[in-house]
Amino acid sequence: MNALPAGLTVRSPHPDDAEPILGLVHAYTTAVIGFADYTLDDMRDELSRPGFDLARDAWLVLDAAGAPVGYATANGKSGSDQVDVDVVSADPAVADWLFTRVLDRAREIGRAGGHEEVTVDQGVYRDDTALRARVAALGFAAATTFHRMRIDHVGAVPPPAPVPGLVLRQGVREDVRRVAHEVWNASFDGHFGFVPKPYGQWHAELEARSTFDWPGLWLAELDGRPAGFLAWTDQFADEKCGYVGHLGVVPEARGRGVAKHLLGHAFHLDAAAGRVGTILHVDSNNPTPALTLYESVGMRPVLVIDVWRVRVA
Repeated sequence: MNALPAGLTVRSPHPDDAEPILGLVHAYTTAVIGFADYTLDDMRDELSRPGFDLARDAWLVLDAAGAPVGYATANGKSGSDQVDVDVVSADPAVADWLFTRVLDRAREIGRAGGHEEVTVDQGVYRDDTALRARVAALGFAAATTFHRMRIDHVGAVPPPAPVPGLVLRQGVREDVRRVAHEVWNASFDGHFGFVPKPYGQWHAELEARSTFDWPGLWLAELDGRPAGFLAWTDQFADEKCGYVGHLGVVPEARGRGVAKHLLGHAFHLDAAAGRVGTILHVDSNNPTPALTLYESVGMRPVLVIDVWRVRVA
């Protein structure tokens, strides 16, 4: 078993570690992509999200002065054979030690769900050559690519043109949320890394996010039937932008302008709120032509994140 370098210690993180861990993440992302790609709200939400066991699923490595030099998490997905991991450290020896921990934990999570093998995903900024080399050496292979897309708003943005038969309902009522949850699962079925969630888990996770509130959930009905949804959040408020956390359309309603209307609705809401832009992430291998749609309305890629995947037993 690999060992941590002399003088370093490890423990489970606590919610009140959010600021020092954020300092580590900021230093790391700034060195790799040139800016601090995370906020304190993001970190606090990560350390307190429902179902996340800090004692078993997270590691914080400290130097002799008690400053973080490594941080990692392993996140199971609703009992499936998929586990997302994230390792952050500029020290190669610390990163290797953390990868051993998260992969071992991924195996445990898989066995607990009745799976002899597990699929492990790690997101890697395209510019992070060191991490790319490290995951490749561990047997990971690039599986898909996510583009961060952005559009800038100058002045007012009008609401989108009406679509015949299309009605939007805000997620302030329980019945609307339940239908939106069904649309969420149906619209993302077959997408990379997607695992459906029961309503209680889905609701609790959204409820716990500091950057989300239920008025930001919109259900689209087309000809009286559930067709799509938009989850609109403040995740990029530090950039004075709104964020389309998720946007989906059920297969039978695709090609009828639902997604474009929901996107235009988000642009209108952001501009009306004084935000300077709107941001979202899209999988370049999305089974729907989402990337083409976003480019057609003026969004542009501003960051590339590859997901590297390995199957372990």
